[in-house]
Amino acid sequence: MDSSTLRLHHSDNVVVALRPLELGEVLVAEQKLSIHSSIPKGHKIALSAIKSGQPVYKYNQIIGFATNDIIAGDHVHVHNCGMGEFDKDYAFGSAVQPVTMLATDQRRTFMGYRRPNGKAGTRNYIGLIASVNCSATVVRFIAEQINQSGVLEKYPNIDGIVPIHHGTGCGMANSGEGYDNLKRAISGYINHPNFGAILLVGLGCEVMQLKYLVSEKDNNPLLQHMTIQQTGGTSKTIKAGVAAVTAMLKNANALQREEIPISELTLALQCGGSDGYSGITANPALGRAADLLIASGGTAILSETSEIFGAEHLLTRRAVSKRVGQKIIDRIDWWRDYTHKNGGNMNNNPSPGNIAGGLTTILEKSLGAVAKGGSTPLQDFYLYAEPIDKKGFVFMDSPGFDPCSVTGQVASGANIVCFTTGRGSAFGFKPVPSIKLATNSEMYRHQQEDMDINCGDIVDANVTIDQKAQQILDYIIAIASGDQSKSEALGYGDSEFVPWQIGAVM
Repeated sequence: MDSSTLRLHHSDNVVVALRPLELGEVLVAEQKLSIHSSIPKGHKIALSAIKSGQPVYKYNQIIGFATNDIIAGDHVHVHNCGMGEFDKDYAFGSAVQPVTMLATDQRRTFMGYRRPNGKAGTRNYIGLIASVNCSATVVRFIAEQINQSGVLEKYPNIDGIVPIHHGTGCGMANSGEGYDNLKRAISGYINHPNFGAILLVGLGCEVMQLKYLVSEKDNNPLLQHMTIQQTGGTSKTIKAGVAAVTAMLKNANALQREEIPISELTLALQCGGSDGYSGITANPALGRAADLLIASGGTAILSETSEIFGAEHLLTRRAVSKRVGQKIIDRIDWWRDYTHKNGGNMNNNPSPGNIAGGLTTILEKSLGAVAKGGSTPLQDFYLYAEPIDKKGFVFMDSPGFDPCSVTGQVASGANIVCFTTGRGSAFGFKPVPSIKLATNSEMYRHQQEDMDINCGDIVDANVTIDQKAQQILDYIIAIASGDQSKSEALGYGDSEFVPWQIGAVM
């Protein structure tokens, strides 16, 4: 194969351009290949003739169907390749392979925070959580006053104040999926091990009442709550909130990092701004790193249900039971109905940036996205923000919108995030650090202040997937132990709490 292109599987009828190709170039593959138009890197070229209506194969999987006759050397993209119906073999559990677990004495450790309830944190933040948008401004003012006071300088073991606010909490039904999503998200943050102390602030009359989020029987001195109406208005609540947080700082600061097995890391797997390299470099490397973590007893969460559409059969084959696999199929059916009711369809997922980067259909995008999940058995399927109670590889239902998806994963218990991007997503999160993996070297060099690891060297410097996976795991351990990720150093994370809002705003 010409080094200008990459054939991912011997059964594929397209190859991927590893550099921009020009009209008239002749490449030497299994046969000579004349290029019929300018083709950007990361895009696909037909290796052989594909008749209209015939499938286009990449990764040895169908990624679409020719919408007109394609000849060898043609650019294969949205102008001549589209969606079509085909049967998928779900083959529940057929690809399940036992994980070779590392012996306990061979497992690595990180320096984390051991909470009184036994959970392990990678950061030690103070969380100020608004139960409703009506208390969001007060939460922000409390955070600003504490930060401006300089009091945190006395408490070096506290990583900072995180104001958690959002756009809902009222004007919504008091039951149903939208309500449940928000309740689970807020509850997950209240109980998250990356918070050393929590102040929960409500308005008082909202649908999402504090009494449903915290128990009056809870005597935890590091969990305080108040409402603006009960406290006596904005200024009094700000003053009371500052006092409540200040009173918790000493105890929160008393906790110090200690050696903890990496089996207690729960890794959120994410991608955003994907391109034609995502499924070749960063995603499979991250998947292999997830396998390494799981072999040490850890957990990895794949999400973004709308971005596994078309590749769900690869997950059902890894499901430990038909029950787990069927949960995925049932939720895909739910998503078809959900998108249809809201004027969309599952086939329209690739964004303009995805398309510019070489991704043609949701099938192609999903096949690359699933690669983040590695190769270990799928232990269970969880609803959005539902607490993860199993070790190993799991799936949590969520939209493909990155901040919304990560919000759910963190609420479920993730204490570290790895985020792959080809177009250059500038994402960060709190209270959980986010590690950015670049799929291609050009973007990595262009946005190096945002990117933690370059995975483009897999295609342009002969770095192996295994080598890159080890680098990713090493970096995960360093960040979990207190090193700052690029997004943390830039100050990202105060605006990315985005609970999944389903249902009417009333």
